[in-house]
Amino acid sequence: MRTAPPSAAASLFASLREAIIIGDLAAGARLGESDLARRHGVARSTAREAIAALVNRGLANWRRNAGARVMTPSVAELRELYELRECLEGMACRLAAHNMSDAAIDAVRTLLATQEADMERRDGSAYIQGEHDLDFHCRLVAGSGNSMLDAQLSDALYDKLRVYRRQFGMVGPRARPAHLEHVQIVDAIAERDPEMAEMLMRRHIRASLANIQRQIEPHTTREESAA
Repeated sequence: MRTAPPSAAASLFASLREAIIIGDLAAGARLGESDLARRHGVARSTAREAIAALVNRGLANWRRNAGARVMTPSVAELRELYELRECLEGMACRLAAHNMSDAAIDAVRTLLATQEADMERRDGSAYIQGEHDLDFHCRLVAGSGNSMLDAQLSDALYDKLRVYRRQFGMVGPRARPAHLEHVQIVDAIAERDPEMAEMLMRRHIRASLANIQRQIEPHTTREESAA
């Protein structure tokens, strides 16, 4: 059975989503229906639908008397994002310990081995660059067997997290500790220990947040000085 091609609005949404995530559309940039329709060769109704999808995804906001604009990251929202991740991903790991297949667990172990080799080639400094660890997290969420949880995390929440990573440059000395934590989480899932799997994931995300807060402190200091 052939899959229907994506609609014009879906295609435009995908293009704009990628532009926001990689930074081609800057934070606060205006998303005007007429401008987008003209630049992408689509109808205004198509542009309007794509903008609404971005707003629904949390990648854009409606502003009174200003229309839609690309989301502007904030330290406060970042903290809330990680607090939500801790709850949802902890639950995902608890469920994965019950529901994730042995084959899926083996595939995650292979992913971790590949990432470890890549980290070694980069002198242990690049494991959390790009989206490598989000690939890991997405697989565990999928392994939970809960489609609603998967949709909440793998779509809107992780999209926003990617924007924050680009904004604040979330890299640093946690490469090796983060990889070891990932291995321990998978071990707990493979041992079918839901309590341990959830506890390890919650601890992992709290450690990641603490690391990020240390890294973004210079950003916030500069912003306060300029205010």
